[in-house]
Amino acid sequence: MNIQISALWDKIQGMINGFIILLPNMVLAVIVFAIFFFVARTIKQIVKRFTSRYRHARNLGLVLGRLAQGTTILIGLFVALSILIPTFRAGDLVQLLGISGVAIGFAFRDILQNFLSGILILLTEPFRINDQIVFKNFEGTVENIETRATILKTYDGRRIVIPNSELFINSVTVNTAFENRRLQYDVGIGYSDDIDRAKELILEAMHSVNGVLKDPAPDVLLMDLAESSVNIRARWWINPPRRADDLSSRDRVLSAIKKKLLENGIDLPYPTRQILFHDQTEETDGDRSRQREGWPAGKGEYPKPRRISDSIRKLAQLQAQRNGKVDSQITNDET
Repeated sequence: MNIQISALWDKIQGMINGFIILLPNMVLAVIVFAIFFFVARTIKQIVKRFTSRYRHARNLGLVLGRLAQGTTILIGLFVALSILIPTFRAGDLVQLLGISGVAIGFAFRDILQNFLSGILILLTEPFRINDQIVFKNFEGTVENIETRATILKTYDGRRIVIPNSELFINSVTVNTAFENRRLQYDVGIGYSDDIDRAKELILEAMHSVNGVLKDPAPDVLLMDLAESSVNIRARWWINPPRRADDLSSRDRVLSAIKKKLLENGIDLPYPTRQILFHDQTEETDGDRSRQREGWPAGKGEYPKPRRISDSIRKLAQLQAQRNGKVDSQITNDET
């Protein structure tokens, strides 16, 4: 028993002595790794600051900065391990990573796919930070493009995290890709109104609004002869093309168009329906040539349409006659 305790104590003492011997190397390794870590962050900031002056190089700066940071941290890790374990060689780690690379690739396939998609998005620049995009049911401003996902801030103050692989393989609408953006709205006027005059008034209204560009100039087009209105499409351009400018311009333009049209006696009709009753009378029942099918057309005499009040009055008369017959029948039975 004493021999076992003595052997255990010798083993513990050996571990303590080994730890004490390695302690200076551990402290030095931590210091070296911390230095490399801060150097990596500094390099990233320098690259980001240098490329931020050029709009077309911002995303490239993010890619280079992150790659430089990751490479520096990896070198620092190798140096720290070499200090901590003198027998350690970088080739051993590379060999180990090569053996387990296939397994890691299968295990982290989605992560690697998003990482590569993020790098390609940053390099090809289909959109940039602060651009406003539409992706499926999401719309908002791009806050950040990370190597795994893109951060989107919606107009109502929510954050959407979209995997980069989804953005890379699907269609994305970039509303702020160009300096100018065209807006449009269909205005319905009455069938009895002068179309040319209405077009002139709509153009005057758009030209009077601040923020509507003169070049490209606004225009109006007759688009549809609808059921209750003649639809004229008003189109105008704004700059900048952001969502707030879109809503503000739309509000001012539509208000000006409505005011201008009403001041000049142009009707803004609302949907109406006209119901025509088919005359199924004994006189015309079964005779298709004499029935009124909608508006009268063709040759020949057609029975005049009956009013609902006349039908109700006749129904009341028939009901009164029926009641009189019933009363007389009851009186005869009693006598």
